[in-house]
Amino acid sequence: MSSVLFKIFDNIESYICRALLALFVLLLFAQIVSRELFGHSFSWSEELATYMFVWFVFFGASYAARMSAHNRVTFQFRALPKKFVHVIEGIADLFWLAFNVYFIYLSFNFVFFKMNLFWKSQTLGVPMKYIYVILPVAFTLMSIRIIQVNYYKLVKGIDIRDPEKVEVEKMVEEGEHPNKS
Repeated sequence: MSSVLFKIFDNIESYICRALLALFVLLLFAQIVSRELFGHSFSWSEELATYMFVWFVFFGASYAARMSAHNRVTFQFRALPKKFVHVIEGIADLFWLAFNVYFIYLSFNFVFFKMNLFWKSQTLGVPMKYIYVILPVAFTLMSIRIIQVNYYKLVKGIDIRDPEKVEVEKMVEEGEHPNKS
């Protein structure tokens, strides 16, 4: 049972992103069909789709942190031993983590203590507090993922790397060594 829960938590951003993407695409498709075929549009659908897209982006950023897929300048590391590279990337991730923790504090303080409860979205009428809650949630998840990736890399010795980067390296390697299998 705990392995199922761990698997769900380990992929929660992926599941949420998939659901949000499917829902806002369907919502926009229904809006287009309704407007073009029936001459009627739903005033709330575009606003909801926009908020869903924003949430999709923030959960996607957290998922990218889990996959170690955020952009980094790494050219300067090619001449260094892997141990130094991992340590330098770990220090850079500490700065990233510090930024995230500070942003979690700022956004939590804003959303739960400073934001006026009467600020509402224009067409949905939903308090904006519920829309902005994505900020502390996503940055908390991203911080957890940064710690997770560094734990795997520095403590367990498991190199979590961006899947696209691995594919590019594989293509370059095959191009440089055509007889290698």
